[in-house]
Amino acid sequence: MYRIYINDTALIIADFMPVNIGSCQQIDVQSFDFREFYKQAKKGTPAIHVMVTKDPKRMFRKLRKPFTLIHAAGGVVKNEANQYLFIFRKGKWDLPKGKLDDGEKTKVAAEREVAEECGIKVSEVGGKLCKTWHVYEDKGQVVFKKTVWYNMRAKNQKLIPQLEEEITEARWIAPGEFSTVKQNTFALIKDVLSLIEV
Repeated sequence: MYRIYINDTALIIADFMPVNIGSCQQIDVQSFDFREFYKQAKKGTPAIHVMVTKDPKRMFRKLRKPFTLIHAAGGVVKNEANQYLFIFRKGKWDLPKGKLDDGEKTKVAAEREVAEECGIKVSEVGGKLCKTWHVYEDKGQVVFKKTVWYNMRAKNQKLIPQLEEEITEARWIAPGEFSTVKQNTFALIKDVLSLIEV
């Protein structure tokens, strides 16, 4: 199953109709035009769209192929007090992440981005938590951004938000306070948070 986000609109491509996703709109595979869908999703209200197809991987590759692919990596960082690291950027709560440098491995990039965006030292980079897909425009071109997320650990230390990346705050937040984050974050980040074992 693939989930592609355009702002807070999700396009799910699967070989079955997912359950427990709330109200959604099913898409006809034959007449689907991704560019047109992107334009509508960008300016429309958040919604969930589902495309059921026999071969989701093939369909996803077909949709993605005409567009530029950007690789990014990020961290879901937990400290010894069972708090998680969040950043506040451009008016929304987010998780630290960023684009890979040329030739850089995703795991290395994830650790580097966390260190740069929050001013901390990561003590352990664990396994992959998930990967997410986000579609947006960069210099007038529609791009697909693939972000690989890693579980990480770090000691509770002073956080220094990277102001030049428009990060105005970095904060350790306990799972019991995630509602504050969920009220003002992206649907994609809510998806990542749903995978955290608290």
